[in-house]
Amino acid sequence: MKFVCSKESILTEIIYSMDFTSQRNSLSITSNVYLETYDDRLIIRATDQKLGFSTEIAVQTLEEGKTTVFCEKLLNILRSLPDTNVIFSVVDGMFAIKPESQSIDFKLRTIAADEFPNLEKPEGAPFFSISQKAFIDMANQTMFAISEDETRYFLCGLYVERNASGMNMVATDGRRLSLVERSFEEELPMFPSIIIPTKFFTELKKLGTEEGVMELSIGENLLFAKIGQRTFYSTLIKGQYPNYRRVIPDSQTYSCTMRIQDMLDALKRVSLLVENKAKRIFLDISEAGVLLTSDESEAGEAKEIIPCQYEGPDSKVSLNYTYLLNPLKVMEGEYFSINFTEPTKAMTVKPESTRDYYHIIMPMQPNA
Repeated sequence: MKFVCSKESILTEIIYSMDFTSQRNSLSITSNVYLETYDDRLIIRATDQKLGFSTEIAVQTLEEGKTTVFCEKLLNILRSLPDTNVIFSVVDGMFAIKPESQSIDFKLRTIAADEFPNLEKPEGAPFFSISQKAFIDMANQTMFAISEDETRYFLCGLYVERNASGMNMVATDGRRLSLVERSFEEELPMFPSIIIPTKFFTELKKLGTEEGVMELSIGENLLFAKIGQRTFYSTLIKGQYPNYRRVIPDSQTYSCTMRIQDMLDALKRVSLLVENKAKRIFLDISEAGVLLTSDESEAGEAKEIIPCQYEGPDSKVSLNYTYLLNPLKVMEGEYFSINFTEPTKAMTVKPESTRDYYHIIMPMQPNA
């Protein structure tokens, strides 16, 4: 095996590959990256057995072949090299790295390519095109509500289902719920409802450009994505997602409307004196405005009033301030509303500019 390419072209793909390798065991074959030359192309693959990545780049192939090398070491070596063309070759079981016209030589131990696990293949589900920006925006508007409780593993991912004209994304940890219902001009194929691990979206944000389209293939066990020459996949979380519709109120009696930026600024200030564990604040909602008060703590107390549009009885709500802060950070438009019937029952937070985004918050009990 022998090929030549620019440092920059291979470095970019090895950076992406690194996130798909096993990080815990440097002796495992899945800590290696797979390299194969054919014609004037280099195939690059990586997997940790739950996620997989593959791509191709143009190279000058001097001798076809394949091998695997420890990805982290290769990445560190490439980063250290000057910006020039690099000659790569396999000699006596060692992967040699030599920049052209430089007195620099590296050799890495290899593991035979035949020992590298085969990457998964789509389960017969067709690929379909979808806007990168729309898909990533939907994830950004919901991911923060994903549970971190691994005993309820089916809540530790993002639930995606087909709707009449597009798809829904849902996340909940049992105390809050975020839901985006999005329609698309292009008709999407039918696909099974799935639970996607958060790591898929972490990698999607790195690989995506948020411009143009990406291709998805949604199967019962695997989710594939294609962006340009790069393809990656994730195994899906198995389990029955709860009927989230049951916690969405059919109607609510009162609605309080405020500017998003006013509430964001007030939350950031008042939370400076919030007790770190409970993160509780109080909202006193009246026709005169919304009074935000930090929970009493040894550090002191903070208060701020922001204007609102509200008609109804004075109401006091107790909640974890991050449950309100997180959705407001990703809301579009200028205004949002808090909708409720009783201060101790589920509240709906939604932007005034769109009807496809809902955030449900369960308040704390006043004496909790």
